[in-house]
Amino acid sequence: MSYVASPSVRSYAAQKGVDLARLARESGRETLAREDVDQAAAGMTPAPASVQDSASGVRTSHYWEVDHAAHGPVREEELPRFATLAAANLSAANAAIPQVTHHDCADMRAIESFRARLKPEAQVRGTKLTALAFHVAVLARCLRQFPRFNSSLSADGRQLILKEYVHIGIAVDTPHGLMVPVIRDAGDKGLWALAAEIADLAARAQTRKIRPEEMGGASMSISNLGGIGGNGFTPIVNPPEVAILGLTRTRTQPVHEDGSWVPVPMCPLDLSYDHRVVNGADAARFLSRYAALLGEPRRLLLC
Repeated sequence: MSYVASPSVRSYAAQKGVDLARLARESGRETLAREDVDQAAAGMTPAPASVQDSASGVRTSHYWEVDHAAHGPVREEELPRFATLAAANLSAANAAIPQVTHHDCADMRAIESFRARLKPEAQVRGTKLTALAFHVAVLARCLRQFPRFNSSLSADGRQLILKEYVHIGIAVDTPHGLMVPVIRDAGDKGLWALAAEIADLAARAQTRKIRPEEMGGASMSISNLGGIGGNGFTPIVNPPEVAILGLTRTRTQPVHEDGSWVPVPMCPLDLSYDHRVVNGADAARFLSRYAALLGEPRRLLLC
């Protein structure tokens, strides 16, 4: 296999005792740099820059082949097939999409007060009205008001497919990997219905009882880490969606209001988006509207 290497890299390889022709052949790389020589000298063989999985058709990057046992005791754990496929798809998505994340936060005082007042009714209904139900309702409303976020880019990148439906994916952390069941027609459902469906999907995801038709087709997804913690993160856009909303734990922060500082529960919002479809100004307006709706939950009808 032919390869390209600068004179300095060839000289460096000779000093390290690395056969560049063999390195190019084993790695599949056409251009070799000092870093490749260092890896080879350390006993690591660089894998091809990308390999296409024959089953999924997804091109994914691979790690360096390393004999970890040479450095100390190790043990191996087989990854579940579901997690392996998800990892390949996310790697491909992250490599292909020019992703940007916009950060904001929302005042949750009205939501928490509203939930407290509805707690007796929630007990009667046997449904826990979580903050996530409000987030789903607000996201559905925003997707109607900002249709570009409720779209997908065609495979050739020449057309934008605008969706008339609003389906919201809910990322669920399970022992066998991340699952994203979808709430269909979320904008047509009230808070009680949303809360019940979220609880049902999350419970069935844990026991792998989600049906195939309950996965896929989301307009946009929510990745909620609020029950775990964190101040923010960068969720990866899951194509063919063009955006994803990340939520972390609501924290009480001092806010200057009417001449004094008051404690306010603030929820961090992290909106990752495909920059080929959405620009920064769009993202800022989207999250600004999202935060405003969370501040006025009375606008969301209960049913």
